[in-house]
Amino acid sequence: MHNKITSEKLRKYFSITEKALNISKKSVIKKKSKYAKEIFNMVENYLSDAKYFKDKKDFVNAFAALNYAHGWLDAGVRLDIFNVKDNKLFTIK
Repeated sequence: MHNKITSEKLRKYFSITEKALNISKKSVIKKKSKYAKEIFNMVENYLSDAKYFKDKKDFVNAFAALNYAHGWLDAGVRLDIFNVKDNKLFTIK
């Protein structure tokens, strides 16, 4: 069953990504807010895409969109746009 994207798996990753987004929004480094807004826009677009695909029962593309969304947040962490400490939600240096 590890090779299938189930609705439960999608629910889990929606939750993880939305939690990471909320933490990121509270952790923007002041002088980097312009870049943070661009990242948040991309994350929200990919989350919207993921919801669209999920509603269409296209779980593969929904999961892919979630991964892109979370990847943008990780990029913001690595570029020192967000000051976060949670190494379970983010790829931290």
